[in-house]
Amino acid sequence: MFSFTPLEMPADIDRLRSEVRAFLDEELSAMTGLERARSWSGFDAEFSRKLGAKGWIGMMWPRKYGGHERSAIERYVVLEELLAAGAPVAAHWIADRQSGAQLLRYGSEALKQRYVPAIARGELFFCIGMSEPNAGSDLAAIKTSATRVEGGWQITGAKLWTTHVEKAHMMIALVRTSKRDDGNRHGGMSQFLIDLSTPGVEVRGITDHQGDSHFGEVFLNDVVVGEEMLLGTEGEGWSQVNAELALERSGPERYLSSYRLLEELLAAVDKDSSELVTNMLGEIAAEIWTLRQMSMSVAGQLSRGENPSLEAAIVKDLGACFEQKLPPMVQAVLGEDVACDRDSSLYEVMSYLLRASPSFSLRGGTREILRGIIAKGLGLR
Repeated sequence: MFSFTPLEMPADIDRLRSEVRAFLDEELSAMTGLERARSWSGFDAEFSRKLGAKGWIGMMWPRKYGGHERSAIERYVVLEELLAAGAPVAAHWIADRQSGAQLLRYGSEALKQRYVPAIARGELFFCIGMSEPNAGSDLAAIKTSATRVEGGWQITGAKLWTTHVEKAHMMIALVRTSKRDDGNRHGGMSQFLIDLSTPGVEVRGITDHQGDSHFGEVFLNDVVVGEEMLLGTEGEGWSQVNAELALERSGPERYLSSYRLLEELLAAVDKDSSELVTNMLGEIAAEIWTLRQMSMSVAGQLSRGENPSLEAAIVKDLGACFEQKLPPMVQAVLGEDVACDRDSSLYEVMSYLLRASPSFSLRGGTREILRGIIAKGLGLR
């Protein structure tokens, strides 16, 4: 079964929230509503370095690796404020959210010393090497393989839909290190750390339907990595990647991707708005609050060293449903109930999110995969 134990906010947390808001007010003053609507897909390497200097990357990590040993709640508050403001956090986001944590949990001491401090400074960017052509969200179907060679491993295969791979420095890739046992689809997998400047790595950007190029494909053409780049234990990649996915699926980005549209709507709504709009705003607020409590609960479980894979899948699925339904909800009240010119920020943000939101149920695992995980976790399959 699953559990969503409430996570209590400490009394002094508002001090940190105010500090973050003051920083963002100054740094983001020139950003438009449309730029902010990109949420955690907005890329700005200099902004990430500024966050690193403030101590807001790697917040929970040990100081010996460049971290700041702050609490899960403090980190959650910083993430909330960044996302609500539409800050361009994509450069460091994956490394801070999951790659650094994987290194700390499964990496050797040498790997931790070499890479984690640079992540905390906002200088080293990671991408995720999970999905593949003809595999998609079914990670058990991956075909990229690694074979032992003198001094290390030779990796051959391809990864697809890899976020910001053209700008990333490193990738943590899930590959096969032994043949799959037909009785165990999840056996024989391992994780490797790959420097994307290594000979044999070929990166190609993919332009989406909005003209953006924020993800791409990676071809690993007999890429040789040292033995030390094996992350964790050979053959334990499936359990390791599931621990990583819990970090990826449960954060506030899983329900705040469309949040800028709510801010724009509230700015445009008249005090004497119709009952339809008032009721809709109440429904949105209630759903955001519920998702927030569930997401915070998962953050608490992760901070205690637990593995809330089921709870994270539930948050991700419900959050994607909310993020996708918000743009058409707002579209339905524009014009007659809420005044909106075509050149207004509200209209621009709504138009952007109407086109972008279909992808929200793909990233981090498709809806079908997530609901399969949930059903299995509840003993329904």
